[in-house]
Amino acid sequence: MIRTASTETTPHARRFSPARLVAIVAALSIVAALVFAVAAAFGTEKISFRTALLDPGSLDARILFGLRVPRLVLGAIAGAALSAAGAAYQGLLRNPLADPFVLGVTGGAALGGTLALVAGSLVGGAALQGGALVTAAAFAGAVVATLLAFAAGTVGGRLDPTRALLAGVVFNSFAAATITILKVAVSPEKAQELLFWLTGSLGYESASTLALAGLAVLVAMAVLARQAHALNLMVLGDDAAAALGVEVQRIRLVVFFAASLAVAVAVSLTGMVAFVGLIVPHLMRLAFGPDQRLLVPASAVGGAAFLVAADLGARLLFVPLGTELPAGAITAIAGGPFFLLLMRRRSA
Repeated sequence: MIRTASTETTPHARRFSPARLVAIVAALSIVAALVFAVAAAFGTEKISFRTALLDPGSLDARILFGLRVPRLVLGAIAGAALSAAGAAYQGLLRNPLADPFVLGVTGGAALGGTLALVAGSLVGGAALQGGALVTAAAFAGAVVATLLAFAAGTVGGRLDPTRALLAGVVFNSFAAATITILKVAVSPEKAQELLFWLTGSLGYESASTLALAGLAVLVAMAVLARQAHALNLMVLGDDAAAALGVEVQRIRLVVFFAASLAVAVAVSLTGMVAFVGLIVPHLMRLAFGPDQRLLVPASAVGGAAFLVAADLGARLLFVPLGTELPAGAITAIAGGPFFLLLMRRRSA
């Protein structure tokens, strides 16, 4: 919370206006809607929108509303969550390389989901193999990883960005090694299922699950947007931000856990969709500037469009071979070189 500060003291105050925010979000929303429509129209089976809308009992309607739309809604929710969280992490830690994947939050979710899948395979119970338990375990794993990263990165009551990032890298290595060991304990068929989930894929969730996930992500993003002005001031450094009325430690705690909540929800439903929280915020920053009041909502809408587009590419890329890639493979292929480029620019 900011108790005292003139808008002129904000690093990016002169670039921001509510009208500009509305215009940017509206323009990105139109792009996202177009991407969503194209993704809904194309797939392995051709459909007619007219038939689907006019005849609810038709095969076209079942494909569109029973398969494609729920999958794309999940992609939009996950993309928005990961991108908004990535923008917040980068501002909070003052590090352009920070994202949910690097911080270990996705690694924690992957480990939790893997434990649930392996337990279901070993025990053989239908309840243990259900998607709900995997989702819950992945969410719990993300929460644990968040707590560990925050605890490891806190020194003398202050969150050290470098220590938090290093803690995330170490935890990711631990999670990857543990997952590799666990793969040995399951059948080849279950190992294949596990690999597909770990790579990051969009499935077919129920309307109630999507509604709950969307609500949780909206709440998290509202918290991040509310603290965006404080994040701008924190770019000046802890002491300068505190002098301008920012409760630095409280803001760090609120932003860190709100962003991690959004990530936990997304990863628990999609698996490890890597680098969305790195690529999209940087593209939005290049287009609209570093003001967090613009960057967080723009990243959310842009992230929704990005992951929906990535899923469309994953579905269509290998159609002649009768298979499809997980969406996380597309984002990882794009994100790996992007991450290296950012590291090179940062060290230059």
